[in-house]
Amino acid sequence: MTELKKSGAHLKPVETISDTTSEQKQSDSPAGGLIGLAPIALFAYNRPEHLRRTVERLQENTLASQSDLHIFSDGAKDSNSLNAVREVRRFIRTIDGFRSMAIIERSENFGLANSVIDGISQLCDRSGQVISVEDDLLTSPDFLRFMNAALDRYRFDAQVFSIGAINFAIDIPPDYSYDAFFSYRSCSIGWATWKDRWRQADWQLADYSESRLDRRRLEKFRRGGGDLPRMLAKQMAGQLDSWAIRWAYAHAMHDAVALMPTQSRVYHIGYDGSGTNCRNLPLPQGELASGKASTPYKFPDSLLPKPSFARQLREMHPGSFVGRLRKYVFLKFSGSRF
Repeated sequence: MTELKKSGAHLKPVETISDTTSEQKQSDSPAGGLIGLAPIALFAYNRPEHLRRTVERLQENTLASQSDLHIFSDGAKDSNSLNAVREVRRFIRTIDGFRSMAIIERSENFGLANSVIDGISQLCDRSGQVISVEDDLLTSPDFLRFMNAALDRYRFDAQVFSIGAINFAIDIPPDYSYDAFFSYRSCSIGWATWKDRWRQADWQLADYSESRLDRRRLEKFRRGGGDLPRMLAKQMAGQLDSWAIRWAYAHAMHDAVALMPTQSRVYHIGYDGSGTNCRNLPLPQGELASGKASTPYKFPDSLLPKPSFARQLREMHPGSFVGRLRKYVFLKFSGSRF
């Protein structure tokens, strides 16, 4: 297992406390020709009610009973979190409805960033691919089907680093005929990836001192939003602990793209002040797909992001102070999409 560092100290390896169901042979092509379903990594901490809603929606997915669920339960940061963490762990032992389930209880607090990096690395090493969900996401009934289909479709396209499940309320023109589009900005709100892409991320950001002074690299990074370089600088200054900004940086430095759905397959309920790195501010997110259709998804062949979509994403994620202030005021007082 890759050794992770937190505040200069080495963290102990995670320990599998409970494997509630026996492993079974993966069924053949349960999602229409897919080469095995990706395991689901579900990250939980101290929000039992958010987690309950997340799990209930996952259980309603058409592929839930054929999918392997791995729950990573982080340890309490302090005594104030202990009771909520215990409640989360009592609840996860009652979960059923999946092909198999493994519960990984952290013996100490990893923090979200280290927990995600370690958990995704484990499952990628084991299965070659993974679908990631945090404990504050409501999924559409076809979330797992969409994510697995996209993983299968772009498995051998090395430039596609990840699959996202939210479309950030992008305006999709009526004549756009695909069920997804490519983006320079990656997604941390329900997403999936493959082992060969994930292992290309440098979590220590060894080249940061060089790249932050390289105008060409900065411009490449800003294609996904002007806020990205600022967040990365905060990460390097120790003011932010985020796996997502480092994953976004890996996309940019490898000229990679992320696939996003034209209709969101997740709805984020954690922007209520209860989550890590989440402010109490509305998130621009599109309406959740009904997920009732069973027809094959139509994915784009060209990996080049559509300029109008890329422009909308940049406008939603400005880098300047004035742009950020305008966005904050609009979202704070309108409660609607940007």
